[in-house]
Amino acid sequence: MTKTYTRHDIYEQLYGEIMTLQRKPGSTLRENALCEEFGVSRTPIRSVLQELRIAGLIEVTPYKSTRVTRLDFDTISQQIYLRVAVETAVLLDFFDVCTPEQMQQLYARNQALRRQAEQPTPDPAAFYRMDGRLHEFWFIATGKNQLWQLIQTNQNSYSRFRMLDLVEARNFAEIVNEHDALLQAVERRDADAVRALCAQHLYGGVTRLGDALPTKFADYFVPGTRWPAHP
Repeated sequence: MTKTYTRHDIYEQLYGEIMTLQRKPGSTLRENALCEEFGVSRTPIRSVLQELRIAGLIEVTPYKSTRVTRLDFDTISQQIYLRVAVETAVLLDFFDVCTPEQMQQLYARNQALRRQAEQPTPDPAAFYRMDGRLHEFWFIATGKNQLWQLIQTNQNSYSRFRMLDLVEARNFAEIVNEHDALLQAVERRDADAVRALCAQHLYGGVTRLGDALPTKFADYFVPGTRWPAHP
């Protein structure tokens, strides 16, 4: 049977395809092609495109084109900077409440990530979701649930950058190993190591993609991007 798509279905599919880079930054979205793809009229397609525009995922030039927004490396860099500052502070607070049982849960979550990484073809989207649940743990444990939600807000550019790291670098095992080192530092209450390892981990995508950013992936970013030195 041919699937009947609702407006919500269409939004969720396009949102997912943009966030996982199946629809690449800078690529064109054409109303006619989308109507044909989903078997709907222009009305729901235009409504969905408006929602994606509000979410910052597409940009519309009237009477010309609709494109997936390119990544802004300056914004991404500032979001990483913020994430490092906030998450390091939360991890240090976690020292005061951390129990052996909680550490076991964290190692179990990272082991689940390791199993995903060891698959013949790891699923970047599944890995991304599981990674988020691991990081979320210490926010919840320290009563900073709202802070976790806050730093997830307006993260579409950073999230797509992280997906670029997973889709292209595919260094899943390195990310899991970084988690192990970070968890071990937390377990022994080593504040200096936590500070260093948290920064290394959150800046990891910049390091892993390295020189490919201004060369292989230059078209994914806004024109005139200034590429800072690696942290």
